[in-house]
Amino acid sequence: MLPQPVLIIGTYNADGTPNAMNAAWAGQWDSKEIMISMGSHATTDNLNRCPDFTVAFATADTMVAADYVGLVSGRTHPDKMARTGWVATRGRSVDAPVYSCFPMTLECRIKEKLYESETGFYIIAEILDILCDEKYLAADGEPDVERMRLITYDPVHHGYIALGDRVGRAFHDGRSL
Repeated sequence: MLPQPVLIIGTYNADGTPNAMNAAWAGQWDSKEIMISMGSHATTDNLNRCPDFTVAFATADTMVAADYVGLVSGRTHPDKMARTGWVATRGRSVDAPVYSCFPMTLECRIKEKLYESETGFYIIAEILDILCDEKYLAADGEPDVERMRLITYDPVHHGYIALGDRVGRAFHDGRSL
């Protein structure tokens, strides 16, 4: 499936320290829910302890550190988050970290786990809150996705691609036919 979002999943470790991982196998489940395929990670352990987490959207500006948290496990690298330079605060609606360097973050809680095994599980989660840095709000007060410089994962050539320019208006341009 293309494009694949580059998502940063934020949770707290058992000792209360923030953790994050890079995930690309995810999508919108419905208007207020998302689905994420989780492997076996420190984040998976954290989600088994607490169903709360955050989902931040990686950008061209956060790409290097976002890639790093996908390369390195919190299980083997306790200094993982310090190396990113990310600053975390506790979420407004969830018991999970919000990293200030991302333009937009979803605060989520697991509603259901599917196909649990020793290799991971799928989660369906409710979006409880959406946080957006004010500098990324459009004139109408809604998030301006074009200004965020979001990136997607290229699974074919193992790269990241910055999203481009708007090319049309959804639910409008097709009316010309």
